[in-house]
Amino acid sequence: MRDAVDHLLLGVPDLDKGIAWVEERTGVRAQAGGRHPGMGTHNALLSLGDRQYVEIIAPDPTQAAFNFQIDLRRLPAPRLVTWAASTNELSAVAIRAQAAGLQVFGPREGSRVRLDGVTLKWTSAGILAGMAEADIDPVPFFIQWAPDSVHPSQDAPRGCRLVSLDAAHPNPTKLHQTLATLGIDAPVRQDERTALIATLETPRGRVVIT
Repeated sequence: MRDAVDHLLLGVPDLDKGIAWVEERTGVRAQAGGRHPGMGTHNALLSLGDRQYVEIIAPDPTQAAFNFQIDLRRLPAPRLVTWAASTNELSAVAIRAQAAGLQVFGPREGSRVRLDGVTLKWTSAGILAGMAEADIDPVPFFIQWAPDSVHPSQDAPRGCRLVSLDAAHPNPTKLHQTLATLGIDAPVRQDERTALIATLETPRGRVVIT
């Protein structure tokens, strides 16, 4: 899973508090990224190097509607809610997922306006595999960045590195098979609750975020 990661989504109910929470644990302060128009969210970013990053994502109080698939407003604490897998062949991934009987949303165009006014663009596809539990979806969505967009890992605050990303699920065999169908060969451990577990190397040592 680690090699497939484009970015990890750390859901928080309040962006400023989420930034402080991450800084306290890693020693690196995430930089405000921008807003997702129509989605009802805004974010802050932390580079993990190697075209990987953490996206701290929260409800945006300046937007009237909230349309993110996970209700971040009700999270009791920061939590890894899902992740994005990188691809340069998004259409092929979507076709493979549909052939396996998975429901695919997209591909669809996305964008975010940075605080400096620069617009980042990408194409993504969501996968509905029936593996989500409450506020955690261990099956990633796939993202392909526009060629003229700077990858967020390149200009977000540095100092951290992704050591590993692991998953736990009540039905580990099914989740493993679903990920394999999407081209991700990852072991999944048995657990009563669904979880994503990221291990980061940080200026304050190894940190585990779930």
